[in-house]
Parts: sequence; structure tokens; C-alpha cells
Amino acid sequence: MPIAMVGEHPDEAVFRKIDKEITQHSRVYESLRDAIDIVGHRLTGTDHGAHAEEYAFNLFKEYGFRDVKYQPFELQAWSRDTVILSIAPGNSDNYREVPAVSLAHSPVSVQVKGEIIDVGNGLAEDFEAHGDRIRGKVVLANLQLSNAPGKQNIHRSQKAALAIRYEAAGIIFVNGAPGNVLLTGTASVTGGIIPIPALCISGVSGKELRAWAEAESPMIAEIEMSNFSERTKARNVIATLKGRSPEKIVIGGHLDSWDLATGAIDNGIGSFAVIDIARTFRKLRIKPEKTIEFVLFMGEEQGLLGSRHYVRELKKRNELSQTGYMINLDMTNNPDGIISYGRPETETFFRNIGEAVARLDTSYKNRVSNAAGLHSDHQPFMVNGIPVLGFSGTLPPKALSCYHADCDHFDLVNKAEIEKTVRVASMYLYALASAKTLPAPRLTPTETRDLMIAQGLKEALILGNDWTWDQ
Repeated sequence: MPIAMVGEHPDEAVFRKIDKEITQHSRVYESLRDAIDIVGHRLTGTDHGAHAEEYAFNLFKEYGFRDVKYQPFELQAWSRDTVILSIAPGNSDNYREVPAVSLAHSPVSVQVKGEIIDVGNGLAEDFEAHGDRIRGKVVLANLQLSNAPGKQNIHRSQKAALAIRYEAAGIIFVNGAPGNVLLTGTASVTGGIIPIPALCISGVSGKELRAWAEAESPMIAEIEMSNFSERTKARNVIATLKGRSPEKIVIGGHLDSWDLATGAIDNGIGSFAVIDIARTFRKLRIKPEKTIEFVLFMGEEQGLLGSRHYVRELKKRNELSQTGYMINLDMTNNPDGIISYGRPETETFFRNIGEAVARLDTSYKNRVSNAAGLHSDHQPFMVNGIPVLGFSGTLPPKALSCYHADCDHFDLVNKAEIEKTVRVASMYLYALASAKTLPAPRLTPTETRDLMIAQGLKEALILGNDWTWDQ
């Protein structure tokens, strides 16, 4: 497709075609709704997960992709069975059952009893403050930060890793969402089974427990838990649009979800946006300069398993150097700007694209953030020096409260906002795939290490067993 100069950006003529196609013919909302109706949840390693992989594969085929493939990988599948959390003051047998949900990858079968040690926000300094007192006890920690201005939170799996390091008998997380919402997710930094039970209680229960502890401390927790786990396989789904150059742009999002709900927001809106972007490029017969791989990752929720495998395969095939950029759509909704993940040299390039996007959609604010974060499928690319791009945006409070919870249902999805994700991301993808020179080069290992340090990610990567530079 020829590029014509319209306004200030050379890609704007194509942007207009993209905008018109998606505005008039997008199927992202309908295909996500149908998938939820047909498949339900998309937990990796289950029949539901396999059904989701097949559903996405067939959609790519329906949209005209001939080069569609599965990329299988092995994992330690995990699914919940039962959990009972009972709590009483230390001088009483008057136990109360507290509603709770298990976190993956808690042990297959475990019974523990121990005094509760409240470590507050569960940061490294919170554990350090209690030191040896934690050994053999059950720690109580906030999932989100509370009363901690200037502090940076860490992932629940890293808090669980700290509990294991301090030889705790178990860890109870308090959800910061309002009401009685129970959150699930992995408590493992590796995707393997952890040695202690990890579970979540609601914010309401956490407040009641802490008030009870103030009146009758010490408190004792009894945890009885059973789960299922086995070695199995899952599959990334990859559709390729060949360009004139073997250099490629990867745009991906995780297809998998947790089993408590349908995963409409996390990450139906991101993964099905990737599929509709692919549909748009095929419908418009776009021939990019660079090859584009549209990738739906499985196993993200269990520890970025699919994206880690994808990057390992790039290394095995000596294709890491050919991967010029990775775009990640994880809970991306109603985008208003981009995240450059620590690459400030890209600002002019992306601002110019954003100005062209904003001329087509005046609600687009063209914000630019340089922050880098972890715990989504961009991470394996970023720690291997590949530049990554994400989008800032907005989600309604109810959707955010339902993160990893049993209320993450399709009624939270806004049709106009998910279609905006498809339109905006398509334009940025086209600009990157048609650029003669990408706005940021791949970093050397030393440069990558320095970027991780500059972005304050070293300690988090160490806790997650992902810090490789000092070994």
C-alpha cells in the first residue's frame, strides 16, 4: 500500500483507511463476546485453555491468514480444589471461618497452623522488620500498598518469595479492592509449585481480622488446602504477515485467564484486540516493510510462561537480533498515550505518530510515559534488550476492582473503548512496521542491565529469579 503525505505524518493516509475499516467493520467486541459464551474461562493447561487456543487459531484462519501455527510448550498446570481458612485468638478455640481463595501455585495438599504476623504491605523492609519472628508463622500482607507514599509495590509472587525466604508457614493476602472481592493469581515467581499455602481474603475480611487482632492478639490461623497439579502442554498461537524484510515486529497479548470468571478484561480486551488488528491488516491488504507476528501467549498468569518460551525459541533459532520491537496489549483499554519502557530516545517518533492519531480521534491525548514495569509478556523481550511499546489508558473502577476476581465478566467491556484500542494500536503498529529505521535499537546485555537499574527494577528481578547479569 503506498504511503501518501497527508498533514504532518507520512503514514496518515493509511491511518485514515485503518480508522475507517475498524470504525465500520471491527469484530473485536463480538468475537470476544462469542468466545466467552463458547469457551468460558481460558485457564492454561485445562480443556478450556485448549479450546481458547483453537478458537483463536480458527479466527486467524477465518481472517485470511495462511501462516498460522501453534507453538507448544510444557508447564506445571495448576487448578484449585478446596481451601478452608479458620482464625481464632491464641487463647481460644472459637475459630471463625474466613472466606478465602487459593493462589496458584500453592501446594497440592497442605495443612498448617500458626500465629499470624502482620507484615503490612509485605515489602522487603516489612519482612526485615520482623526477621526471625516470621519463622513458622503465617504472614498477613496487603496485595496493594496502604499508607505508603513514595513506595513502589512488588508483585504478589515476590511477597510470597519473601515469606518463603523468611521460612513462614503460609501467607494470607488482603485484597485492596472495596467490598468482598477475592483475588486469585500466581504466588510463584517460576510457575512451579511453592512450598507454602498462599491465599487471599477480601478487604472487608482483612479489616475485620486486623480489628480483631488489636483486641485479642495473638491470632492463630489454620489453613487446609488441596489443589490439582500436573505436567501438561499449552500453545501460543502465532499468525505471521510477511513483510519485505525479515526484521519483525511482534504484537501480542495473553489469551489465558484465571478460572474464577471469564477474563473479559484480563485479558480478553487485549488478546482479541490483537486478533482484530490482524483482521484489519489482512482486510486492507497491508504489505508492511517489516514482518509482523501477531502472537497470543498462554501461561502469562502462571509466570509469563508462553512469552518466555517464545523468546527462548527466538534465541534457539538465532532470530533475537531480527526482532526489532514488541508491542504488548495487556488490559489495554481506551488508550490515551504510549509507554516507551525506559527508551526516551523514542519520544519524537512516537509523538509524531500520536499527533496524526489525534487528528483522527480528538479524544486521544498523545501522552508519553518513559516508565518501565514488569509482570506482563513484554518482560522477556525487554530483559533481552528488545525495545517494547505499551499503551496507557483508562478502565472503569468496577473493572479494576474485578482484576483476577469472579466478577471479571463481559458486561465490563465497553465496545467503543475496545475498538479504540484496535484503531490506535493498529496505527502505531503500521508506523513501526513501515519505518525504515526503528526509533530504538536493541540494547546490549550491559545496556539492558543499566536500564533495569535505572528504572528501579533490579530488586524485583532478583526476587523473580530474573536477574542474570551478575551471575
